[in-house]
Order: sequence, then structure tokens, then C-alpha cells
Amino acid sequence: MDIIKGNFLNRDEVKAHYKYFVFIFGLLMVMIYSNHLVDKKIKLVNILKEETEEYKSRNAYAQSRLIKIRMESELGKEMVQDSLVSLESHPMKLLIKVDSTNDKATQ
Repeated sequence: MDIIKGNFLNRDEVKAHYKYFVFIFGLLMVMIYSNHLVDKKIKLVNILKEETEEYKSRNAYAQSRLIKIRMESELGKEMVQDSLVSLESHPMKLLIKVDSTNDKATQ
């Protein structure tokens, strides 16, 4: 019953150690706060990692487009040197259907 009422805290033996209890309580508060700050930093690092990956993929895409543009310009220069001109319209594809009944009749 003494523990529930808290009378054990008023004894002389316990009163001599109050400063240690306060010190330990302060250390616990500092530890909890530092863990909170570490969690915030970890979240920030994860966000920055995601942004870094996004920027890396954007850079790779931009570099591939740049290589393609350079290749097209070099190809255009060589076409001009060879007196070739690029097509204005796409070529047409011819589809020829073979009639199976006429093929058997000719044999």
C-alpha cells in the first residue's frame, strides 16, 4: 500500500538520492530528444535519396536525347556531303495478296 500512495518517496534514505533521480530523468529526456532528432534526419536523408534517384534518371534521359540529337546532326552533315536529301514523306508499303484459288488452278 505504501508504493501506491507514494509514501516511500518521503523516507530519508530516498531523499538523499533525489539529485541522482533528477539527473537520470534529465539524461532520459536528452536521449529521447536526440532519438527524435535522429529520426528526423533519417527521414530527410530518405527524401534526399529519392530526389537524387529522380535527378539521376532525368540526367540519363537528357544524355540519351543529347546523344540522339548529336547523331542526327552528324548524319545530316554526312548526307549533305553525299548529296542526299531526307525524305519529305514516308515510303509506302505495298501488300500483295495471293489468291489461293488461282494458284491451284495454274498448276
